[in-house]
Amino acid sequence: MEPRFNPSVNTQRHQYVIDFVKTHKPKKVVDLGCNDCSLLRKLKFHRAIELLCGVDLDSASMKKKMRELAPLPTDYLQPGASPLSIELYQGSVTQKDARLRGFDLVTSIELIEHLHLDAVERFTEVLFGYMTPGTAIVSTPNVEFNPLFPRMPGFRNSDHKFEWTRAEFQSWALKACGRYGYEAEFTGVGQAVPHLHLRVGFCTQIAVFRRLSRGGGAPASSDDSGEVFSYKLLYSVSYPSLCDNNVLRGCLVSEVLYWAHQLSRKRMEDGDEGWSHTEPETEPTGDPRETSTLREYEFEESVFDGEGAPGWEDIKMTSRGQLESYRQGRYVCVPLRRVWSCCPRVRDLSGSLARLRLFIADDPLVRLSQDGFAVVLDEGIHVLFLYSLIKRLRGAESC
Repeated sequence: MEPRFNPSVNTQRHQYVIDFVKTHKPKKVVDLGCNDCSLLRKLKFHRAIELLCGVDLDSASMKKKMRELAPLPTDYLQPGASPLSIELYQGSVTQKDARLRGFDLVTSIELIEHLHLDAVERFTEVLFGYMTPGTAIVSTPNVEFNPLFPRMPGFRNSDHKFEWTRAEFQSWALKACGRYGYEAEFTGVGQAVPHLHLRVGFCTQIAVFRRLSRGGGAPASSDDSGEVFSYKLLYSVSYPSLCDNNVLRGCLVSEVLYWAHQLSRKRMEDGDEGWSHTEPETEPTGDPRETSTLREYEFEESVFDGEGAPGWEDIKMTSRGQLESYRQGRYVCVPLRRVWSCCPRVRDLSGSLARLRLFIADDPLVRLSQDGFAVVLDEGIHVLFLYSLIKRLRGAESC
């Protein structure tokens, strides 16, 4: 009976790489023979990766899907803690390019069988002798499995130049290990029924190469004296990250305004009881000579600027302090410390209340009381607030 795979063998191959990335968290990854970028489109969500590259000779295949590697709107709302850059190159895997040297992980999924055997030798030298990755994952069809596909007349794909047995694949891999200073382990995906598996092996065979310490194997390629750039850059994009102060400020502003409006709305839903009112009914200035009310909402700065994120029960207030919102005319003032106490993400992003004030003070979307202790909201601008955030997001997305 012809084997049926669920999920497909291609999905299983990609999942093997994804599981490896989840476990080992490489920062620099390149997929050789990336075709339509399907593996790259899955790997981009694993933000331990800081540089993700793809190489293929067929530029048309990459161009069909490469725009799907661009950041999503959620990447601007929830940027990663570390940067991510994605680059696509048109070029042959038998040619050298200095931009792809020293990666943590190189993947070559169902590629080598599309090369003539003399090109496989050049590919082996480029991969292990020139690129020298920390780890390489190479997969190829297992020809011993083919008899289980009775309707298959020859190779699995008309473009395949060869398909290896398990012994042939392992012989190639171990020869490369001995020459270039790697070790390999062998596995695969796509199992036959149990009583056949030992006889035919996996549908796709996989070798995982790990580079040994310096000193083993052959030295790097002899033409290292000059850098080689043989690939054509087709696509490059950088994702927003919290390493960028402008992105960090945007996230903080969005979080602070969201929580300030939520807290303000909750106080309005609770009714007038418990509201603190101050005079005059104009926009608060924070000048202590005009009103002493704002001074009543000051807190001990040391509580919020130390290590760790305080919970509600940990907050210590002065005898005159409170954490509730208060009104001044048609304006609602939400103490920053109230926002701080309700939003762990604000604490994580800013690190301290003083740093939080510094980040948001000059942002055009934020109105602070003059002393900087409260976010000032107009009760009638909730819709305008949301519109402003959407406009900011769209502006970031188009950058």
